[in-house]
Amino acid sequence: MTSLRKLGNSGLEVFPLSLGGNVFGWTADEATSFAVLDAYAAAGGNFVDTADSYSAWVEGNSGGESETIIGRWLAARGNRDDVVVATKVSQHPEFPGLSAANIKAAAEASLRRLGTDRIDLYYTHFDKPETPVEEIIGALDELVRAGKVRAIAASNISAERLAESLEFSDREGLAKYVALQPHYNLVSRDTYEGPLQELASRQGLATVPYYALASGFLTGKYRPGAVVEGARAAGAGKHLRTERGRKVLTALDEVAEAHGAPVATVALAWLAAQPTVAAPIASARTPDQLPPLLDVADLTLTDAEITRLTEASA
Repeated sequence: MTSLRKLGNSGLEVFPLSLGGNVFGWTADEATSFAVLDAYAAAGGNFVDTADSYSAWVEGNSGGESETIIGRWLAARGNRDDVVVATKVSQHPEFPGLSAANIKAAAEASLRRLGTDRIDLYYTHFDKPETPVEEIIGALDELVRAGKVRAIAASNISAERLAESLEFSDREGLAKYVALQPHYNLVSRDTYEGPLQELASRQGLATVPYYALASGFLTGKYRPGAVVEGARAAGAGKHLRTERGRKVLTALDEVAEAHGAPVATVALAWLAAQPTVAAPIASARTPDQLPPLLDVADLTLTDAEITRLTEASA
């Protein structure tokens, strides 16, 4: 049985891989999404990440498709109490921004789509500096006090705004961010490391990095001469044209061979070993893409291997 990790001081305990729900209703239809969720849960997974805006960018979608699919799955399986559901506010076309009224209205819409009475972890998806932190935290605190949200978190936020938010929560005795969701992986370290990571460490925040596999680049399927089809291929392939990207692939290959493990598992294991990280986020379009992701729960890299990867990605 894989041991769960504590999510800051929230009282929530999560599997060391968070299943990304961005593909549900986009590159995975409802039946396939159910199969992926079933396989994840069967392996002990309990931490599903989505957002109210997923997947508004798809023609014919309006946002909330991922939440709706997850909600139907929870109802069909009767397992709501076994799953830590994380969703986000600020980017839905009908509920943009972080005004107090919008946060509360968006939360109600997410609760309806998810078919539940509470959101376990509620993120501000993208910070909106034009909205005072007092207004944002005040609205989130109301949701927590009403029992509609168990814990709050932030994504895509500066160290300065995060510090201001945490200080306000402490000063006023209001709900306080327990987790942070930054863009962070072996080929994108400056998006988190530095002031943001240091602040998270000082404050005891858990980190749940997104783009943990750099849109698929860190699975190892992008190689010179290889042709990869898919919605993210162009974005992932760009890393192959950088010296850092090629060095990281070489180091990943070496460590993966030593463990007899997939490259993706090693990339996630490096991330999971970083200070403050509780659970990287990775998504799977089909159940057969899940095993290398789930294997991160059982792969522990040596200090030398972590150093090798860290130096390759510098």
